Amino acid sequence: MKNWIKITSLFIVIFLFGQSVHAQKKVQTFTVTHIINAPADQVWAVVGEDYGAIANSHPKIISSDYINGSLKAGEGAERVCNFNDSGSRYLHEKQVDFDPENYTFRNQVFQAGKFPVDPEYTFALYKVEPIDANTSRFTFDMTYRTKPAFMGGMMKGKFRKLIDDYALAIEHHVNTGEAVNKDNFRDIKREYEGR
Repeated sequence: MKNWIKITSLFIVIFLFGQSVHAQKKVQTFTVTHIINAPADQVWAVVGEDYGAIANSHPKIISSDYINGSLKAGEGAERVCNFNDSGSRYLHEKQVDFDPENYTFRNQVFQAGKFPVDPEYTFALYKVEPIDANTSRFTFDMTYRTKPAFMGGMMKGKFRKLIDDYALAIEHHVNTGEAVNKDNFRDIKREYEGR
């Protein structure tokens, strides 16, 4: 009788553990860090305060703007980022946990055009840290989940490359004021990677 109780208890524990593991969602993560030859407040002005104008500092985004009543960056500000002229490839994002004193915020992704992201598990943490008076570190920590989940693993390398390019484009835009786009980014990338 004692053995039967032990075996039954063991099966119940295994079953409950299995349910707990199954309930956890499979997410993908990656981090991109880029040292920028500019003061942290200038980098923050581009990534944090000029949130709706990301098209000026992202080589793949052709247009961006505030939406849903947002007029400027800050807690709850929303933007749409278009990757094509028709607007069928886009991101709908929202700034949350906005902390301008520490140069950080969470960028919640609600929709990614037709790409199947799970908004509950898809966000990026932006952070700018001063290294010295003229140098800063930009960090982009991405967490995302796709439906179906296996697509997330397949796209991870492509997403990471996109953010690597974005970090480099931020540096160029901060240092020159020039808007970065798909037409000029190849030359910009060559210039910065040759340093």
